[in-house]
Amino acid sequence: MLNKLFLSILLSMTLISSSFFTLAAESKTITLDVPGMTCKFCPITIRKALKKVPGVIDATADYPSKTATVTFDPDKTDVEALTNATANAGYPSTLKKK
Repeated sequence: MLNKLFLSILLSMTLISSSFFTLAAESKTITLDVPGMTCKFCPITIRKALKKVPGVIDATADYPSKTATVTFDPDKTDVEALTNATANAGYPSTLKKK
């Protein structure tokens, strides 16, 4: 009896968790060119600006390459919102061409 109850609960939890993960949107990662970076502290401002955008999962900025890499939920934000965020922080950016 207890084994059946335990198995039933375990099966229910498995079904619920698998449903959740199939509904979650896949994230997207892009690289932005940010040519206005002039010092090693600029990436801090850029990273903070990008992380404030709803839907951003992670953001990094690199001074030597003058780029920012952003992972985001495309159902919640887009490239335009990300480039607007960097521009509003004083660092205009564009989507890096491959």
